[in-house]
Amino acid sequence: MSGKDTLFSNPQENVKSFEFDQQVVEVFPDMIERSVPGYRTIIQGIGEIAEKFVQLDSNIYDLGCSLGAASFSIRQKLQEPSCRIIAVDNSSAMVERCRLIQSGYNFAMPIDVLEADITKLEMQDASMIVLNFTLQFLPQEKRQQLISNIYSALKPGGILVLSEKLQMSEENFDESIIDLHHKFKKRNGYSDMEIAQKRAALENVLIPDTREQHFERFSLAGFSQFDTWFQHFNFVSFLVVK
Repeated sequence: MSGKDTLFSNPQENVKSFEFDQQVVEVFPDMIERSVPGYRTIIQGIGEIAEKFVQLDSNIYDLGCSLGAASFSIRQKLQEPSCRIIAVDNSSAMVERCRLIQSGYNFAMPIDVLEADITKLEMQDASMIVLNFTLQFLPQEKRQQLISNIYSALKPGGILVLSEKLQMSEENFDESIIDLHHKFKKRNGYSDMEIAQKRAALENVLIPDTREQHFERFSLAGFSQFDTWFQHFNFVSFLVVK
């Protein structure tokens, strides 16, 4: 059972950089539900997309899986023993809790939870790869190579689902959308201080790209079919087909 996110509810003289540590693990479901507009819809949609695109005898990768929400959504929709889900995260606290959660379920399709660096992961025979709010935490110089690795790992007709916080192209417009997002968080019970301190903690840790940057990466990797399938404010999910 997860707790309520109060990590930034007290004033901090020096706000440390955000990490996916044990403290975050304990409140993560509440944190992401109250912070990411449309998160539940995205998770549900990932399962529905899997139902349409996943191929028999293939691998499904959930990169930056955190507590495995996307993996579980896929597995609920696909009872296919010939497929295998590989859920990967570099946070040992996340991996440990994810393994504990998934061990309580009995599905026909296996799920392996790995602690690994997704930029060094060898992937193959994939018909679906998920990057759900993960790419934005990688150094920008490593992002193109990961998207290219994903393209190489996918079977023809395989898909990438990439969800990200988006930076709008125009600075004034970007600030307006960020303001709408902050109002969303206030409606969900976060104070101005919590919002400000969380924003400071994520500075230089979560670096969003523009839609154009994402599309350019897809093209450079070799993808020819990609578009937005979901957006709420500056939170977006792309469907990318090989």
